[in-house]
Amino acid sequence: MDISIDTECVIAGGGPAGLMLGLLLARAGVDVVVLEKHADFLRDFRGDTIHPSTQDLLAELGLLDAFLQRPHADMPRVRLSWHGQELTLADFTRLPTRRKVMTFMPQWDFLDLLADAAARHRGFRLLRSTRASGLIRDGDRVVGVTADGPDGAVTVTARLVVDASGRDSDLRAQAGLIPVGVAAAMDVLWFRLPKAPDEHYPFVQAGAGMIITIDRGDFFQIAHVIPAGSWTGSEQDLVGVKQRIAGISPRMAEPVATVSTDDVHLLRVRLERLRHWYVDGLLCIGDAAHAMSPAGGVGINLAIQDAVAAARLLAPVLRERAPRGRELRRVQRRRMWPVRVTQRVQRMMQRPLLATSAPDGALPVPLRVVRDHPALTHVTGRFIGLGARPERLG
Repeated sequence: MDISIDTECVIAGGGPAGLMLGLLLARAGVDVVVLEKHADFLRDFRGDTIHPSTQDLLAELGLLDAFLQRPHADMPRVRLSWHGQELTLADFTRLPTRRKVMTFMPQWDFLDLLADAAARHRGFRLLRSTRASGLIRDGDRVVGVTADGPDGAVTVTARLVVDASGRDSDLRAQAGLIPVGVAAAMDVLWFRLPKAPDEHYPFVQAGAGMIITIDRGDFFQIAHVIPAGSWTGSEQDLVGVKQRIAGISPRMAEPVATVSTDDVHLLRVRLERLRHWYVDGLLCIGDAAHAMSPAGGVGINLAIQDAVAAARLLAPVLRERAPRGRELRRVQRRRMWPVRVTQRVQRMMQRPLLATSAPDGALPVPLRVVRDHPALTHVTGRFIGLGARPERLG
């Protein structure tokens, strides 16, 4: 059965940016519909970092206690092991935030928290198993979206369409918004390793490439950074990966030996952004506006801050009328500077992250600087934990 909906804002994508924006708009009295293509949020190998600034936002929303009741792990400092040399990369313990830790939580738990909170507001609707497929136009203006739902076609007309559907957005392409940027030098392989009781690894291990290890309680989630385009999924590629991992972390050699190509998930890293985040009637936020490297998990933080800025600037307008181009431009102008700064830092980090040789185990220059000037770890902690331009509700 075909469904037609008229609302004030329709959001394509039920990820962190889309659900946070939906929650904030509904909280501000805006009628909002979020379209999520999946039936649930249970997907593995997604960004699971919840930054201190996001936890402050949850506290402002009255959700921090509920957040902390869900399975999570806290990290007050990011530590790195380079050929056995231990050093701190980022320290969150001096941040001006309620919780001075990076928190790891399965993203499905975080998204469920946001969806449950948003559902308590009368004007919020989340349509699951509903994929936004096309734009509806009135002349040159976007006035809604078409979607494919579980029971047939869905048509949603709205004062504003927000595209939060990610870096491969079809809506963005249909709007004629083409990202620009530099080719990223790295990709990331994700896979699981078994975990024995009381077994631990350093969060970051490096020296001939890099391994990030996230402790999931009964297993380890592994991210292995590799040169861009070097993974084809062949058995020969897998042999090389296992050799590199064993070289970085000899203790991992035995458990990684059981990994097959079917166990490995490839994330092709892209560093790109839109020159213009909007057209008349449509605004892009999060990865749809700017694809980030997974380094530091900062892409999630930026996406959530996009949502906060968009809600603060546009909610008063949306209650009355459709936003004009200059009002959408204010969101982009607010958020473009932190995106540019963050992407520049991420480009600079690519070479150390991909280092494949280390004569005598010597630390690369950037790591030596951090080791010799410990106060810098608070600067990196602030950059990762808060972002270049933190956003608040008011």
